[in-house]
Amino acid sequence: MNYVTPILSRRSLGVALLAGIGTVTAFVAPLAQAAPDSAAPKVSFAFGDFTWMNGQSRQKDFPLAFSKFITTSVYIDTYYAFSTNQPRDNTLVGSATIGRHNEFMINLASVGIQVNYRNVLGNLSVQTGSMLNIVQDLDGTAPRGKNLTMQNLHNIREATVGYHFDKDYGVNVEAGIFMSYIGLESYLLAENWNYHRSLVCDFTPFYFQGVRVQYFPNEKLKIEPWIMNGFQTYGKFNSAPSVGTSIYYRPSESLGFITNVYYGEDTPGIPERKRFHSDQSILGRYYNNPTSSGVTKAAFSINNHVGFQTGGGATADSVYMLGLAAANRVWFNKDKLAFTMRGEFITNPTRYLSPPAAYSASDDQNSLKIGGVTGTFDIMPTDFMAFRFEVMSRKSNVPYFAGPRGTTTAADGFPSSEPFTPDGVKTQTLLTAAINFRM
Repeated sequence: MNYVTPILSRRSLGVALLAGIGTVTAFVAPLAQAAPDSAAPKVSFAFGDFTWMNGQSRQKDFPLAFSKFITTSVYIDTYYAFSTNQPRDNTLVGSATIGRHNEFMINLASVGIQVNYRNVLGNLSVQTGSMLNIVQDLDGTAPRGKNLTMQNLHNIREATVGYHFDKDYGVNVEAGIFMSYIGLESYLLAENWNYHRSLVCDFTPFYFQGVRVQYFPNEKLKIEPWIMNGFQTYGKFNSAPSVGTSIYYRPSESLGFITNVYYGEDTPGIPERKRFHSDQSILGRYYNNPTSSGVTKAAFSINNHVGFQTGGGATADSVYMLGLAAANRVWFNKDKLAFTMRGEFITNPTRYLSPPAAYSASDDQNSLKIGGVTGTFDIMPTDFMAFRFEVMSRKSNVPYFAGPRGTTTAADGFPSSEPFTPDGVKTQTLLTAAINFRM
C-alpha cells in the first residue's frame, strides 16, 4: 500500500518536503517562490495544493522544520473502538488498522528526523503502539536462519540513506526500510479520508526493505522502480529478490492517477510460486470554493486491486485477489469539517493475503468475500490535528470477525488450559472515536 512514498524531488529544500511521517507537497511552492529565479530548484508537484487527496498529508504548516538541513516530526494516533459483537477478550481480528475493543489505545506514536545536506539524504523514524503487532506479526521471514529478529527492527518505521542527483526535476537513490508504495491509503491513519483503512489496503504491504530510485522527469510525474526482499518482509522467503514500480501522474491540481506493480516469490519453501499484484487509483476534486463557510471542497477516490499467484500448484484462476474501494468526501466550513462515505468489496480465495481472522481450520479455505460501508466525520481545528468519529459495517461469506465468545481462550482472554474454538462471526459493526496529531 502506498503508505506514503515521497513523491517530491529533494534538492536544496528536500528536508522540508518530507516531515519523516508522510508526503508533503503544499510546503514546497512558497519556498520555491521565495528563492531568486536563478537559484530556484525544479520542484516536482509544486504547481498545486494536493493536501485534499486521500492518503496524502494535509499539512500546510510545518513548525518543526527548524532549518533547511534538518526536519523533525511527531505523530500520535489514539482511539477508542466498540464492536457490536462485544468479544469478551477485547480482541478484534480481521483488520490491520486496530486490534482492541472497548479500550482506550495508543495505536501509533512516532518521532522522525530527516537530514538533507549537500544532496545526501537521511531519514530515521521510530515508532511504538498497538498497531505494530498487527502489521509486523505477518512477517514470517524472521525465523528463517539466524541474524534476523523482529525485535531489532520492530520500532523502526523508516530508516533510509541516499543521494539526490540534479537531473531534470530530480533523481533520488535510497536504500533501507521504506513505507510500501502499494495501494492508495497511508500507513499513517491521519492521512486517510477514513480512519479505518479500506480492505484492499489492509491486505497489502505496509513496508519494504530494499533499494528504490525516484525519477521526476517533469513537475507532474514520478517514476519509482524498487528492488526489495519481499511482500512486507524484512528478509526473504526464498532466494530471488522482489521487484516493482510506482508511477504518480498529476496533470492538474484537481486530478491524480497512481499505478503500482509488484512481482516476487512470497511462499515459504516454494520458489517456483510467483506473486503478482497491481493497483490503480484515480482521485478527482470536482468542487473547490476555499473561502465558503458552507461546502468548500468535494472529491472522490477510487482504488482498484488485482493480484494472483502462479506456479507450485497455484493457478491464477484459483489463487487470486480482487478488490475495490470507492470513497466520496465533502469538506465544510473552510475545511474545518469533513464527511466521507466509502463502499468496498474484496475477494481472496485461499486467503493468501488476508490479515489473521477468526475462521477455523474447518472453514472453506477456498472462499473469502467481504463487503462493507464506512462513514467518517472529521473535526479539524488545524491542519495537524483531527477529531474523528466513524461507523463501519462489514459482512463476510465466512466467519471472519470476532464473536461474543472471543478468539483467544475460554477464560475471557486470560491464559487457560481449557479446550477452545475461536468464535467467528460473519458480520461486524465498529464504532470508533480517534484523535490524530502530526507535526
